[in-house]
Amino acid sequence: MSTTVAVIVRLLLFTTMVALGLGLRWPLVQRWFQSPGLLLRVLLGSCLLLPLLALALLQMPWTAALSTSERTAVALMAVCPSAPLALRRARQEGGDHQLAALLQVGAAFVAIVSVPLLAVLFRSVFGLEGWQVRSLPVALQVGQAQVLPLLLGMTLRHRWSHLADRLERPMTRLANGVLLLLLAVLLWRGLPLLVSVWPRQLPAMALMLLMACLGLGLGRLMAGPHSSHGVTTALVTALRNPGLALLLTDLHGGTLPGLKGAILGQMAITALVSLPLVRLLRVGTGAPPVTAATVPGHSDGGIHG
Repeated sequence: MSTTVAVIVRLLLFTTMVALGLGLRWPLVQRWFQSPGLLLRVLLGSCLLLPLLALALLQMPWTAALSTSERTAVALMAVCPSAPLALRRARQEGGDHQLAALLQVGAAFVAIVSVPLLAVLFRSVFGLEGWQVRSLPVALQVGQAQVLPLLLGMTLRHRWSHLADRLERPMTRLANGVLLLLLAVLLWRGLPLLVSVWPRQLPAMALMLLMACLGLGLGRLMAGPHSSHGVTTALVTALRNPGLALLLTDLHGGTLPGLKGAILGQMAITALVSLPLVRLLRVGTGAPPVTAATVPGHSDGGIHG
């Protein structure tokens, strides 16, 4: 990864996680902790079950035609939860913004353990060359990239709430702007290559499409059959963290050609397919837009942020 892209990726992770911490309101967090079943189910699905589904699919005969870079990209995106796009998409689709934020916080902490262990599992199953993963360094990198800036935002929210109110919107806009900048840089550098080789990448694109659908379906399933939070949990589970995947690519998989382009491709496919499918989920459940009244035990003004 070039120096420019590496700097943008680190800035994206920092701004996203600080904005996430700034947006958490502790009273609502406490109320969700009083009914933790939904949180635990979605974290299980996002951080463990979806990566294991990816592992099973990557052992299917029809995926044998994929290149090492394409297989690694699918595996990396599967093991990296807590997506920067999930908060915005949850808000746009009438989901619960605070629940999405809380699930991403939980996923960021769980990722310290789950990402290195799953990365070692994928590497041992496929015997990947050029993918040198050690659990402790990966755990430290995940913690530094996600948890430390997250704790910074949460500390500001808890100790200096007025300052957090002033910083939350600008930081969120900055994170969104950095994400767009990263996409623009990657597309500018990788689009000619993608256009030239896309006919040979149809099996990889089919697998990425399937992973997106499985992520949405699994997230909806984890919410429960009658839950009004299905849209939120589907988005949080399906949308993965390309910033963290690119960071791990830079640190551990730089010798695999085309890996960053494949990660970008999966991000684009997931974002595109989630548009119509999430709206079908919302119509199918008949769930109204979420309000603060849907949060367990909550009866006051509304969800902030």
